[in-house]
Amino acid sequence: MSDQQQHPEWSPQPAQQPVPPQQSPAQPGAEAPRKSWFARHKVLTGLGVLVGLAIVGSAVSGGGEEDPAVAGTTAEVSSEDSGTQEDAPAEDQETTDGVDDAAGDEAGAEEQADADVKPAGVGDPVRDGKFEFTVTELERGVEKIGNEYLNTEAQGKFVLVHMSVENIGDEAQYFDGSSQKLVDTEGRTHSADSEAAIYLDDSNSFLNEINPGNTVDGIVVFDMPKDAKPATLELHDSAFSGGVEVSVK
Repeated sequence: MSDQQQHPEWSPQPAQQPVPPQQSPAQPGAEAPRKSWFARHKVLTGLGVLVGLAIVGSAVSGGGEEDPAVAGTTAEVSSEDSGTQEDAPAEDQETTDGVDDAAGDEAGAEEQADADVKPAGVGDPVRDGKFEFTVTELERGVEKIGNEYLNTEAQGKFVLVHMSVENIGDEAQYFDGSSQKLVDTEGRTHSADSEAAIYLDDSNSFLNEINPGNTVDGIVVFDMPKDAKPATLELHDSAFSGGVEVSVK
């Protein structure tokens, strides 16, 4: 027989449900945890964040712009610098032009002075090396020189140049007619005819030695075409000297 049948008054007890743990009551005198300032002042914190963002945005956007006053000053300085740089070459150019003009004026003055100087002519003494020459006369159109027994005829016509030659050096020097040149009006240069000069008794132009301080009167002979006109004599104290010019037009 079961226990229920033996003890009718007994009934099975329901299973006990677990009791959830109860939170212990706060102890008297204990303080609740304190919240941060930002948590307690949410409105002010939000406003501060907005103000900060506005400042940062203004700084970022304003970085690309330039203060008008500063920009104006910079532009003025740049303009002044540019003007200085542009003016400097102009001043240099003016200086260079002035120098060039002065040089040109000087050269022109020298050319004018040279043009104003009258070239040496017949009767004017000129010097080359150790000799001083003075052309005294030109005989033109001579067809034959010498005497009836010893003479020579010109291929064209003879031009006899009479001159005095003085040795102004300190040693003897030979006067040679063959070192002299005659240029005609067409620019052609003619050599002296030393052979024809031999037929002149007083030519004194064939290797005539002149001592220092002495003077010799001589004649230099040129055989020129009949239509040629003498223009300039080139007189030399030797075959290798620079020479000096005398106008005989």
